[in-house]
Amino acid sequence: MSLRAYQQIATSAEAPRDIEYRLFGEVTRGLMDAAAGSRDDIQGRMAALDRNRKLWSALATDCSSSANRLPPELRASIISLSLWVARHSSAVMRKEEEFEPLIEINRAIMQGLSQRAVA
Repeated sequence: MSLRAYQQIATSAEAPRDIEYRLFGEVTRGLMDAAAGSRDDIQGRMAALDRNRKLWSALATDCSSSANRLPPELRASIISLSLWVARHSSAVMRKEEEFEPLIEINRAIMQGLSQRAVA
């Protein structure tokens, strides 16, 4: 089975919130592994930060679309968080900041996604 076919099946079988939750889980696990690893593992740290930044950038892009059905205040908050994530990630890359705030934000989003899925 091709990757594209698998992605189509996975997308049709999973609710969007479940996909978002799973993706945040994978990205957050990468951040946690990078945080626990050596500060000299530049490649591992950069890869985890880059994946997280790409996730947040995709969310911001989606929230900037007029087709997005989230409330405007929530969309603005997500865009604002995305900008903060980009700045903080750069500071982590320069070893001026730590991973933990990024991990905490992702966990808070995951908690929100899991609560909305139950509701």
